[in-house]
Amino acid sequence: MTEEDCKCSNSTIPFQKTGYFSKIINDYLDKKKVIQSFYNNSADLAGFKKQLEEKKESFKPETRTNLVAALTNQYQHTTASVQTTKNIELLKESNTFTVTTGHQLNLFTGPLYFLYKIIATINLSKELKRAFPARNFVPIYWMATEDHDFEEINYFNFKGKKVRWDRKSSGAVGRLSTAGLDVVLDQFSKALGSTTHALELKEMFKKAYLEHASLAAATRYLANELFSEFGLVIVDGDDAILKRQFIPFVEDELVHQTSNKQVAKTIEKLSEHYDIQVNPREINLFYLTDELRERIVFENGIYKVVDTSISWSKEEILAEISEFPKRFSPNVIMRPLYQEIILPNLCYIGGGGELAYWFELKSYFENVGIPFPILLLRNSAVILSEKQQEKLDKLSISAEELFLNQHDLISKKIKEISELEIDFSDQRTFLKEQFAKLELVAEKTDKSFIGAVKAQTKKQLNGLDHLEKRLLKAEKRKHQELTDRICQLQDQIFPNQSLEERQRNFSEYYLEYGTALIPKIIENLEPLKGEFNIIEL
Repeated sequence: MTEEDCKCSNSTIPFQKTGYFSKIINDYLDKKKVIQSFYNNSADLAGFKKQLEEKKESFKPETRTNLVAALTNQYQHTTASVQTTKNIELLKESNTFTVTTGHQLNLFTGPLYFLYKIIATINLSKELKRAFPARNFVPIYWMATEDHDFEEINYFNFKGKKVRWDRKSSGAVGRLSTAGLDVVLDQFSKALGSTTHALELKEMFKKAYLEHASLAAATRYLANELFSEFGLVIVDGDDAILKRQFIPFVEDELVHQTSNKQVAKTIEKLSEHYDIQVNPREINLFYLTDELRERIVFENGIYKVVDTSISWSKEEILAEISEFPKRFSPNVIMRPLYQEIILPNLCYIGGGGELAYWFELKSYFENVGIPFPILLLRNSAVILSEKQQEKLDKLSISAEELFLNQHDLISKKIKEISELEIDFSDQRTFLKEQFAKLELVAEKTDKSFIGAVKAQTKKQLNGLDHLEKRLLKAEKRKHQELTDRICQLQDQIFPNQSLEERQRNFSEYYLEYGTALIPKIIENLEPLKGEFNIIEL
């Protein structure tokens, strides 16, 4: 298939009907009253109009100057597109705002949803420009360079197998040397083959990881290669200029432990209705060097770095912050605040797990006087080939049915084609009516008889359930070929009975569609629509 032949169509279903999203996310999407106090403006154009005014009032010109200076430094060794360069310059202007997503530095982008997150920021920026033409909107990818969970990012899946980077790691992953990734490229190359698109993928991997010294630089190259033409701006928060603006909030955290106090109050209320995603620590900061990222604790009047001999008095640590702000790294609780301080940001786009911990933070933002951004659930998608769609059509499997548990999907389809009536609902209703009459008789004669009637009711209904299951099982055996076809197709679309976006890497689709892949996905994802996409390529 040539890139010109890549055509696609799109259908959607509500996120809530997929069965893959938590109660807190479904309630947020439904705008239920129980969740409304945990976020600010809603994720619609009316909400963005309010957010624009709030952010404009709070964001200072000098912050913009520092942001552009930091980005200019960060892009010194990156060939940015005309659009990205223009967007960086636009950030100097008071009428320019950002839409942001963040992600770990997963090897070769990691799971497919990495693309969807960034595409959502690009598409939302375009949509906001159409709605508010007097303003400018810049899509931002925040690289999680300061994370230290190497085991979460050191692999990606390709055709059901892990391509893994085996090495020891300590400190922030963004500072890791890329030495040794030639071995990973060799492993990946053998699996790729030698088609035109395979050669492009090998070259992309080679330039990213073998020609850049750190994982942060490699990830910047790769994201820029994939998205620069759409104006994406990539931010590395591990930056001295940006960290200097964060100093007052770091000092407040160390002296007053504000984040813990505020988030703990919110969690107490939130936990009445939902599971809690993350819990704050007393101090939500790490101490960061090239080989170290460890928690800062306060014990017996002394500040210490866990598992080291590093310690300070209050005066000493405040002096350390002033001289070396880059050494103080926010954890998951404070990182969102850091982001919103240094960016003229309107909206954070994230997955369900990310939004769940953002809901814990609103009162903390209010306490420190920073506008809380609009929260938007990222786009999600299933990509179908033309052949897969044809098979779904032949099996009469609708978009919503596709997301059913496999057992339920097979049962539903067998019942639809069976010549027998496998649904015993009428018989259950009849039995319940008869036993209800028996209960009335028992009440008039011997009330002690009621317990026996109820027990017999339960026994007979259970018997019906058993008979229905046996009949269904027999019909499945009779239609074994259909059962196998449904299982095989759903397993292709949902690897490991999970969303493919959490399992597959973009390279599997790039092999077939090449550079046409991302533009075609961009055409089909609408960030404010609030629905799950089924894209036929």
